[in-house]
Amino acid sequence: MIKIENLCIKLPGFTIDNINLSIKDGEFFIFLGPTGSGKTLILEAIAGIRQITGGSIKVKGKDITKLAPEQRGIGIMYQDYSLFPHLSVMDNITFGLRYHKSKSNNSMKWVESLMGLLGLEHLATRMITNLSGGEKQRIALARALAVKPSLLLLDEPLSALDPNFREDIRNILKKLHEKSEITFLMVTHDFTEAAYLGQRAAVIKNGKIEQTGTVAEIFKQPATMFVAKFVGMKNIFPATFNNGKAILDGLDLNLNASCNKDKKFIAIRPEDIMIMKEKISENGLNVFQGKITAITDKGPFCEISAKAGGLIFKTLLTKSALFKMDINETKNIYLALMPSDIHPI
Repeated sequence: MIKIENLCIKLPGFTIDNINLSIKDGEFFIFLGPTGSGKTLILEAIAGIRQITGGSIKVKGKDITKLAPEQRGIGIMYQDYSLFPHLSVMDNITFGLRYHKSKSNNSMKWVESLMGLLGLEHLATRMITNLSGGEKQRIALARALAVKPSLLLLDEPLSALDPNFREDIRNILKKLHEKSEITFLMVTHDFTEAAYLGQRAAVIKNGKIEQTGTVAEIFKQPATMFVAKFVGMKNIFPATFNNGKAILDGLDLNLNASCNKDKKFIAIRPEDIMIMKEKISENGLNVFQGKITAITDKGPFCEISAKAGGLIFKTLLTKSALFKMDINETKNIYLALMPSDIHPI
C-alpha cells in the first residue's frame, strides 16, 4: 500500500496542494493530466528527488518521507531515458545495484531474465550512443527494474517514441506488470495509454486532484467539466434537471436516474451517439431528429456534426458505415442515445 497524505510542494508560481491518495500493492496506477499540471512533481516527491513542503509518503506501512532516494526501494524511469553514454548496456542496467546489495548471483539472474524478456541480450556489450529510441527505452526500463523495486515510477515512458516503438513498449509494460508483484505508477497525458495500462487513475489539474477512480469510471463518469473535456467528452451542454430529465436548448432527454441539483451540464461521449437514417421505436432510447452540418475525416473514423434543437452534437462513424448509410452534409438524420450514456456534471 502506498499512502500519500496532505502532500504539498510549493515552488515559485506553482503549488502542489494537499494531495491525498491510497494505492494498492500490485496496482497499475496512472497520474493523468495536461502538461504542467504537476504530475511529474508528485512522482519526484515519491522518488525522493523533489523536496516537499508538507505531508507524508508511506510505502508498505513504512514512512519514507525523509529517506534518501536510494533508501526507498523505488525504481524510476524518465521519458528522456537518462542513460550513461560512456557505459555499456549491461553496465547501465546494473548501475543501480551498487547502491543496494552487491551483485549476487540472484541479482544477476534477475537482470538476465529481464534482458531476455525485453529482448536485450544481444545488446549487452554495446554502447548506448547508436541505439534506437525503443532500445534505449527498454534499457531504461530494465535498469529501473534491476534493483527489484517494490514500486516502479514511470514518467511519460511512451511520449518520446514513434508509434511502432510505443506499441511495443506499452505491451511490454502490461506484460511486466502482469508477471510481477511490483506496483506501477505512471505519469501520462494520453488517455489511450491510461485506458490500456491502468487500473485506477487520478486526474491532476494545476496541482490538485480533480477526480480519482477506476479508469473506466473516469472515462464514462467524469466528475468535473475539466475531466469531461480531458477524457474526450465532446458533447457538453448546459442543462437543467427535472423529474429524471435533462432539459436542454430545444430538447428534453431522459436520464438513467435523477441527479443532484448542483449539476449544471450534461456530457456525452461522441461514440455513444448513434446515427440513423430513419426514426426507430424509442424502446428506452432518446431519439431525436438532427441535420448534418459537417463531416470531418479522422483517419479510420469520421466525426459527424449534427444540429438538433439549438445544439451541435458530435458523433463518430467508421468510413465504411458512412458510405453504407450514404449520408452527407445537410441531410436530415436521427440521433439516438441511451439514458445511461448521459452524464450530469
